[in-house]
Amino acid sequence: MNLKNNRESNPTVAVFGAAGHTGRFVVAELLRRGIIPIAIVRNSAALAGADLSSPQILRRQATVDHEESLDKALAGAHAVINCAGPFLETADAVTAAAIRAGIHYLDLSAEQPSTLAVLDKYDRAARNAGIAVVPAMGFFGGFADLLVTAALDDWDRADTIETMIGLDSWHPTHGTRMTGKTNTTRRQVIAEGQLVPVTLPPVERSWEFADPLGSQAMVEVPFSEIVLIARHVRTAELHTYLNRLALGDVRNPETPAPKAADARGRSAQRFMIDVVATRGGMTRRIRAQGRDIYAFSAPLICAVTLRLIEGKFDRAGAQPPAAMFNAREILSGLTPEHLTLEFTRA
Repeated sequence: MNLKNNRESNPTVAVFGAAGHTGRFVVAELLRRGIIPIAIVRNSAALAGADLSSPQILRRQATVDHEESLDKALAGAHAVINCAGPFLETADAVTAAAIRAGIHYLDLSAEQPSTLAVLDKYDRAARNAGIAVVPAMGFFGGFADLLVTAALDDWDRADTIETMIGLDSWHPTHGTRMTGKTNTTRRQVIAEGQLVPVTLPPVERSWEFADPLGSQAMVEVPFSEIVLIARHVRTAELHTYLNRLALGDVRNPETPAPKAADARGRSAQRFMIDVVATRGGMTRRIRAQGRDIYAFSAPLICAVTLRLIEGKFDRAGAQPPAAMFNAREILSGLTPEHLTLEFTRA
């Protein structure tokens, strides 16, 4: 299937893990954009428990341990979005199925090992097929990759890059909790120009966010954005910090799951991200603010998916999003409905 030349008015996108918390947001966003979703679930019980009643939604069943079911589930799709974590357990099988089908693959992994494995294993096959494989295209991962690249602008390198993530709360989904249990590999950062394990115990510091977060205690917690950014950005230091408030929530087994606070099902959670890049005494910053990290991942990944279907990407292969697209264009397309942005230089 030659996707670059495909201009169908109603493209079809498969959503693996469509019955999950984020998967349901993705299905709803595809419908909003005029894209026909194929909701792929493990079994009929999962389908019955999800709000996937729209007559425009195609419904199919598949599991990662049954190759034939995956191939049938992806039939007729132009791309597949994998929302089923832990991605250490699903990304390989679903990416392989996408390659066999000749369609684009994206996922929402925050896990460094799965992101690295997909990039390394499937780049050549994706290039040969003329398709894109974009792992970690969610709030944790691809979002920071786009923000960092937008902040750097015309810089071809940086001395240091720091990403500060502030959440006013973090009510984790079942998938987030399962990922935390399985993703026990020591996380990596870039220090002195090399990809190395994060310091233990993690570095702690304070950071001044905009109101209402204000001053926050931060802990170094790198996610999949490190793997993505390291692929195409030269820097001596690359670090990600998460505020202790959010870390305490997600580590507390008593913290409840997200609760809808508006008609779209979004929680009341607010996020702020500050990216600071330095080079030779100069500084470039970008500040992003929005609502509900899970809900926000849906318009983010769907915007990228639509560009892939329309052939608006720079090169095929398994690549970070900012190596395939103009980062500022993607981010600007999410404002002001889903995101506010502020750029500064000094």
